[in-house]
Amino acid sequence: MAGVVERRSIDVVPDDERHGSAVSQFTLWLGANLQITAVITGALAVVFGANAFWSLVGLLLGNLLGGAVMALHSAQGPRLGLPQMITSRAQFGVRGAVVPLALVIVMYIGFFASGSVLAGQAVGELTHLGETPGIVLFAAVTALAAAVGYRLIHTLGKIAGLVCALAFVYLGIRLAQHADLGALLADHRFGLPVFLLAVSLSASWQLAFGPYVADYSRYLPRHTSARATFWWTLSGSVLGSQWSMAFGALAAAAAPTAFAGHEVGYVVGLGGTGLIASFLFFVIALGKLTINILNTYGGFMSLVTSVSGFRGQRTLTPRGRSAYIAGIMAAGTAVALLGKDSFLTSFKDFLLFLLAFFTPWSAINLVDYYLISKERYDIPALSDPTGRYGAWNVRALTVYALGVLVQLPFLATHFYTGPLVARLGGADVSWLVGLAVPAVGYWLAARRDTARIPDAAADDGRRAPAGSGVSPTAPRPWGP
Repeated sequence: MAGVVERRSIDVVPDDERHGSAVSQFTLWLGANLQITAVITGALAVVFGANAFWSLVGLLLGNLLGGAVMALHSAQGPRLGLPQMITSRAQFGVRGAVVPLALVIVMYIGFFASGSVLAGQAVGELTHLGETPGIVLFAAVTALAAAVGYRLIHTLGKIAGLVCALAFVYLGIRLAQHADLGALLADHRFGLPVFLLAVSLSASWQLAFGPYVADYSRYLPRHTSARATFWWTLSGSVLGSQWSMAFGALAAAAAPTAFAGHEVGYVVGLGGTGLIASFLFFVIALGKLTINILNTYGGFMSLVTSVSGFRGQRTLTPRGRSAYIAGIMAAGTAVALLGKDSFLTSFKDFLLFLLAFFTPWSAINLVDYYLISKERYDIPALSDPTGRYGAWNVRALTVYALGVLVQLPFLATHFYTGPLVARLGGADVSWLVGLAVPAVGYWLAARRDTARIPDAAADDGRRAPAGSGVSPTAPRPWGP
């Protein structure tokens, strides 16, 4: 068991513990996206007014744009051997990184809760215990699997990818038998606001993976091609999410009253009854188990990163690991039980609201890593508030706050609508503003801060041999 349960938390993964290949990112992210919440996300585009044809186009565009940003984060993993959010200390300071980290933790809890609502319905039907016990049981299994860690997560991703792909092929055939898909796709009437809503829904889905995507590529060998990591991550995530979302959009267009509010029941009923229904309930639970483990694991990593920034802690005992994961599980389960009766509208607003906080973080992180620091970080300094990155980087935090604030006039959610939304016909373009403004602002603020950029810093804290002229973290070209 000692070889199965993960020992690392936010510390650097040394070279002798690295393993696998970039293809593992495809299977993990395919499995993570072939699941019921992605189906709901695609359905929301139709539920809120878009026709099936333009929903599919908008969802694909959003998945590609958001997926590219997400995959750029993934490419950092093999290079640094670190969880994603700890690298935020290079931009915001060792303690200043707690600002985006706190919001990331809220995101993980929210996604844990939304996933538990849907999976709880499936588990409740499968076990005949009912929805509430199903939510609690599902949450407990998720926490146990997250405590085991990295290897189990990738194994589950492979299994879920295969099983869920077969199930979605079958469900797609059944949907084509029950609905006239040709007639649904024949309506080409274009509405910009609802089209942009479809783009925003899928882009936010992909961007929400950004704060933890490198957590699952950091064990890859250091020499793994950044190009390969990028493309395998992008292709797995976009294929899985577009597949699920397209099914959801078509299902919602074919049966709007039967689908909305009864998503799990509709999907299972479409497949059949008896053993087939039981299998589909299992598939729904398995798909949600995969992604909810990612959310729990990512929340655990972010919480440890937040605390260690003030305590200076680099390693974690098994008991401490279990305590952090139990806290994430308890919070997510509580939110799931409180919000299960108003899921659909709440989830749409949750996705779009999250986007306002994570697009500026993504923009700052990527500009710093690829353009300012040139893929070089001083790893030991990421744990030292008195080191080159300092405790608080006021300039970066100011740019981040500006990146959030400039989106507000363009943001459209159930509980808040910005003043410029009406002039754009109701379209929400806040995420585009949230990427562009902080990217330019951070580049202008940080481009002359050369003291933050190390000449040579090894990923595991060691320096290159004197006189060798070699830096273990010197930039490498994107290629095999």
